Amino acid sequence: MTTLMTAVTTTATPPPVAPTGDHHNLAIVLFAVIVLVTLGITLWVGRQGNAAEDFYAGGRDFTPLQNGFALSGDYLSAASFLGVAGLIALYGYDGVLYSIGFLVAWLVVLMLVAELVRNAGRYTLADVLALRLRHRKVRAAAGGASVVVTLLYLVAQMVGAGSLVALLLGTNSSQARTWTIIAVGALMIVYVTVGGMRATTWIQIVKAFLLIAGSVLLTVLLVIRFHGDLFELMRQAAQHSGVGHSYLEPGLKYGATLTSRLDFFSLGLALVLGTAGLPHILSRFYTVPTARAARRSTMWAIGLVGGFYLMAIALGLGATALVGSVEVRHANSAGNTAVPLLALVLGGGNGSTGGVVLFALISAIAFATILAVVAGLTLASSAAFAHDIWAGAWRDRPRRGRPDEVTEKPSEQQEVVVARFAAAGIGAAAIVISLFAQQLNVAFLVGLAFAVAASANLPVLLYSLFWSRFTVRGAVWSVYGGLVPAIVLVFFSPVVSGAKAALFPGVDFHWFPLENPGIISIPLGFLAGWIGTLTSPEPADADRFAELEVRALTGAGAA
Repeated sequence: MTTLMTAVTTTATPPPVAPTGDHHNLAIVLFAVIVLVTLGITLWVGRQGNAAEDFYAGGRDFTPLQNGFALSGDYLSAASFLGVAGLIALYGYDGVLYSIGFLVAWLVVLMLVAELVRNAGRYTLADVLALRLRHRKVRAAAGGASVVVTLLYLVAQMVGAGSLVALLLGTNSSQARTWTIIAVGALMIVYVTVGGMRATTWIQIVKAFLLIAGSVLLTVLLVIRFHGDLFELMRQAAQHSGVGHSYLEPGLKYGATLTSRLDFFSLGLALVLGTAGLPHILSRFYTVPTARAARRSTMWAIGLVGGFYLMAIALGLGATALVGSVEVRHANSAGNTAVPLLALVLGGGNGSTGGVVLFALISAIAFATILAVVAGLTLASSAAFAHDIWAGAWRDRPRRGRPDEVTEKPSEQQEVVVARFAAAGIGAAAIVISLFAQQLNVAFLVGLAFAVAASANLPVLLYSLFWSRFTVRGAVWSVYGGLVPAIVLVFFSPVVSGAKAALFPGVDFHWFPLENPGIISIPLGFLAGWIGTLTSPEPADADRFAELEVRALTGAGAA
């Protein structure tokens, strides 16, 4: 009887639409509150310190719990809240595979890099490499790869912001999405240039709390709606998916052909290995005082992220069951607005005060998610440019005609000034790219960023930490050997041309059949580092590796 009543209730729900009329005012007010609160945090915290350690590492005085929330805030991006749930709403079982890959990745971070990176580095990934490979080419390669990865990730967040605000305003016009992307870009530049890492961390903490609380609220309402019968939730999701029971089985998106199977394997490889190479995640380990605190931060993050993805699966199924895959796809072809539409239904449906309030609240939380993540990404990319490329590679070079002398090393204050300007430049580049990528799913865009991170950053990091014979040539070859193939394969893939949802749908110059390059580019990154080391004319410095090993394992001499 309960099951029958539930079925009647869920099938009777009319398809939701975006709020219209006066209800826009509530959404605009909530968005304004989010912006004002984050700007207030930025201005308040930004006055507390202007030293390089404050700008890059937030003073290194955050607790493991605080940093765990900040880590989960950095990681739980628009791809998590909007993209993953949207993929589950559209593709069912295959969409769930995204969330599994995102979660398993944290085990790699916990076991292999968290403590070692905290002990061996100072501000960036290149600092870890430079401890034993003291050459400006290494810094330039690592810094450049970090900028590319964060730029791809930034594009995903800003595309999500455009889709969200366009839905909230009840329009599918490209003009609304365009102005939203520009506004988000401007805000992220302000967050970084004014507040640095300390402000960004507090924004992440607040955002993570709001995101998890909002997810808990929606999940509780969803469970109540189905009277705790999760099997009925799955049945209704399959019924309203448009594909029947196939929705709950593998193969709806991946598995139909050999190419799609390889694409799924490539994506999973990128997701599992990519997190350990993400610059904005690695930089979080420098905001705590010790390596032990870094490990405890990671454990907190695993718990928070794991709980969130369990709820994301339920919300994706709920969006299909109560909204329907057709309506989700109609609102946004990539499924990025599934969660806000579900909130509208759970709050009471079209025209109800509760539905509009919940819709606006969840949309505001999603908007806060995007603002916080773009701030962390912009900070990581600007730090990589200023600390690694400008100060570590370009300024720290031999004088012309005087090979035994180098140019005057810039001060840390000069680095911070350059980092602030770099944040503006990178933000502008992200805005321009985002305007061309508005129809791509944000989770998919993040998958590309993970692939580049796993191809370019992870091999050189693992080789540097664990291989005593690793050399400067091996490091440079490893970075470029993973970075260049990943970018080239993406450029000639269906992501850019040859498909309806491609970046340039009107042309077709793709020859690489997979959407994610990880299956090719990740092994190439490791292979290039190995070959570069074996063919290096200079042997590895055993003393420097011993110094790195002692410092990474014990923390002796760590910043």
